[in-house]
Parts: sequence; structure tokens; C-alpha cells
Amino acid sequence: MIDLPINLLRTFVVVAETLNLTETARLLHKAPSTVSMQLNRLEALVANPLMQRGQHGVRLTSAGEKLTGHARKLLNLHDEIVGAFQHMDIGGKVRLGTHDQYASRTLAPLLEAFILKYPEAELEVFCDHRPDRLVDMLEGGKLDIALVEMLAGTEDGLRLRRDTLVWVCARNHDILSQPVLPLAVFEEGCYHRRYACRALDGAGIPWRVAFTSQSRTGVLAAVRAGIGVAIIPLHTVEDDLVVIDDALPALPDTEVSLFIGKQVNEATRRLEQIVVESPLFVRADRVEEADVRPGMASV
Repeated sequence: MIDLPINLLRTFVVVAETLNLTETARLLHKAPSTVSMQLNRLEALVANPLMQRGQHGVRLTSAGEKLTGHARKLLNLHDEIVGAFQHMDIGGKVRLGTHDQYASRTLAPLLEAFILKYPEAELEVFCDHRPDRLVDMLEGGKLDIALVEMLAGTEDGLRLRRDTLVWVCARNHDILSQPVLPLAVFEEGCYHRRYACRALDGAGIPWRVAFTSQSRTGVLAAVRAGIGVAIIPLHTVEDDLVVIDDALPALPDTEVSLFIGKQVNEATRRLEQIVVESPLFVRADRVEEADVRPGMASV
């Protein structure tokens, strides 16, 4: 029976997620030739082609899709075993505060990596759509670390990623033809809601709040149902949503900033390190180009 090296499987899983060898090389800090060599070696070991390479990226074969699920399970178990023995002395409570949209999307793989690597740590996640409240809770000692979305140019916290707010609507609903624009928004205190209302007022566009929720899932469910348009960061737009470019006023840029308490334990510092070093975030002092993925339409 053959043995499949963990490092080859880890590279393969990243390729399966990005479907791009160049992007995989960047995320893993490897040369593209090294990534290709590891994939060729893995294909030789399993005696099956795992992907088809093309000009615009790669596509998984049926064998590749099958291996992806097994590889993820094996890597999670491997990391859990290693973490249980290597980091037994790193424990304690870690209280993280963040916006729901980051807890459910961007942060999900990072939090999974953290709990697998540091099984003795007690992670608690608090979600709130009001950045001011998250910062107040951290300064009041109720949180240890917070990932907060701020208006671009704000000097507080460690800025991790710059983004642009965009209007989104459903593909199959002509919502822009309504005389009063319906909005699907978070509750009062949300920066997205505040910026959107100010922009509409400045452009003289009548609007009304048609749907209010505390969660991203609720807001986007209302959008998909044709109840209203929403305001979300560009990098979180899902492929079944339409970005509204010219029909509505431009929205400001934002920055994701990381805040950490003054006196925190080592487990919190390790979570901070995982977030800061993650390729999912691009430091705000680097120029970031708009990332419009294939399948993302605009009107």
C-alpha cells in the first residue's frame, strides 16, 4: 500500500480551492515549479490524473474531486493530532469579536486551523454588526481580540485588508425600477447602512428600509428573494448576486482592522499570528486591485 505524504496533500487541497497554480504558489510561499512537481508526484502515487491544466487555470477531474474530500479530512485529523501533542501547554480562554460576515466566511478556515492546532484553547466568538461596540467591549475587557471593519483611513488597530463597499441585488428581480429603493440592511449602528443612507440622500434617491436583520445570512436571503438591495464588501460578493455599478451612488472604501487587548494570554497571541499571517488578508499598505471573480455580474 502506498503512503500519501501530508505536504503533497496540503498543496493539492489549496490547488483544489483556488483552481490556480500561480495563486497556490503565492499562498504557500512556494515556486510555481515546486507546486507542479508536487502535483505530478501525487498523481503518480494515486495512479490517476487529478486535474486538467489549461490557459486560465486548472479543473479537477472526477478523481481529483474525490480526493479533495478525503484529503481535507486527513489534513484536519493530522493537524488535530499534531496540535494535541505540540501545543498542550497553550490553553485558556480566547474571546474573539467580529462582524457576522467575517465569522461565517473569511475567518472560518482560520478558526478551524486554530482550534485544531491549539485544542486546549477555549475559543469564544461574539458577533456584532456594530464596530464601535466591538472596540468598546475589547477596551472594557470583555473581548481579547477583535476583527473590525472600519472606514478606510481610520488609524485605529492593525489594518489588514482594504475593500470597497458595493450595492448588490438578485439576478431575477428588477428591483431598481421601483420608485422608492427598498433596502435589506443590518440593524442601526451598522456602518454599511449608515454609508448607504447618506449616499442615497446625497444623490436625491428615495429609499426605505424593507428588511432588517442581525446576520449576513438574513440580509442576503432578503436580497435573493427580491425584497431589497444590500450593501456588502466587494470581496464577499457571492456568484449568484449582481453588483450594481452605475445606477446607484458610489460607496466608500473600508479596511479590516485587528484589535487586541492589552493583557492577553499566549493562545490569543497565537490566534493573532494566524490572522495576521493569513494570505486571506492583504495588508492595507499594499495596493489592492479590484477582485471581480468570474460569474460576478454587474448592472
